Amino acid sequence: MAESTLQRHAVQAEARPLDPLAKPEAQAPEAPTLDRHGPESSGAPRQRWRVGLFLLAPIVVVACGAWYVLGGQVVSTDNAYVQAERVGVSTDVAGIVAAIEVSDNQVVSKGQVLFRLKPEPFEIALASASAQLEGARNQILYLKASYNQSLAEIAQAEARLPYYQTNFQRLEKLVSVAAVSKTIYDDAHQDLDNTRQQVLVAKSQAAAALAQLGGRLDRPLEQHPSYLQAQAALNEAERNLRNSVVTAPFDGVVTNVDSLQVGAYLQPPQSGFSLVSSEHLWVAASPKETELTNAHVGQDATIEVDTYPGVTWHGTVESISPASSSSFSLLPAQNTTGNWVKVVQRIPVKIRIDDAVGKPALRHGMSALVEIDTGTARGLPKPLANLLARHHE
Repeated sequence: MAESTLQRHAVQAEARPLDPLAKPEAQAPEAPTLDRHGPESSGAPRQRWRVGLFLLAPIVVVACGAWYVLGGQVVSTDNAYVQAERVGVSTDVAGIVAAIEVSDNQVVSKGQVLFRLKPEPFEIALASASAQLEGARNQILYLKASYNQSLAEIAQAEARLPYYQTNFQRLEKLVSVAAVSKTIYDDAHQDLDNTRQQVLVAKSQAAAALAQLGGRLDRPLEQHPSYLQAQAALNEAERNLRNSVVTAPFDGVVTNVDSLQVGAYLQPPQSGFSLVSSEHLWVAASPKETELTNAHVGQDATIEVDTYPGVTWHGTVESISPASSSSFSLLPAQNTTGNWVKVVQRIPVKIRIDDAVGKPALRHGMSALVEIDTGTARGLPKPLANLLARHHE
């Protein structure tokens, strides 16, 4: 009976429609819960960050100060470039280019033929100089012969002179007493004068020949001035002929060869093309003047080239320029009056490359990064150092 009553009420409840205007039954309020992210919990991390910053700030300051004081030992600059011996290939004789023996960017060795001038003018000059040398030789021999002939003429004339002198004196006595004619007397006087004149002429010719021989008859032919002059002309002609064939003065690479063409007239000091050395290389760096306080010749340096990342060369400071880079400009700055602004100057430093063998090839003009180990730290700033020194006093 009771179970049937309960089932009936349940069926009625399910069949009863929902009333939208019906008020919901009152529910008991839920107990408040504690917010885990409230002020009590978020304040702790913020406080820890604040404490961490307070602890980190002195460490950063000390680290920066130590870096400044202990730093400065290495002078670094990227204002550096690879340099090499570079010359304009030319010659000191003028001529027409007959042949070019190399091509652009070709590797050449010392003494290798680069180009040739037409040899005909130089060969003609050489033949002429050789003939002049032979003429000088013959002239010297002729002068020696002339000198000896003059000496012989002097001897002959001086040998006849006593006879003519005695004959004249004898006839002079006879003519005074009219024993001989005046004509015979005059002929004797003329013979005496002619003989005396022959002696003077022969002596003059001998002196002239001896003077042209340099004052010494026994001097070797090869030491006479005229012969030496002709020999010098011959040597110059031979040198000009040799210089008509232009060779490389050192090992390297030729460039701009196309600027010289066969048939062009080349004269000194005009150059045909350029030759860049492949062996004697160095780095020209220009650090700031304020960074060179402790730099000097002989210090070690490291070199990095932009073309070869990760490759390091070792070098040595070879020289430091006695003047700044701007001092060698065409119009150096002269700030005497007006709005003067101090500009830190750069001092050229030459660095020798010590280990170029076995590493990538360096080329003239490559950009580089140079670091010079001065072996001396920067130290305290000057005002702080003065303050500490004053405090110790």
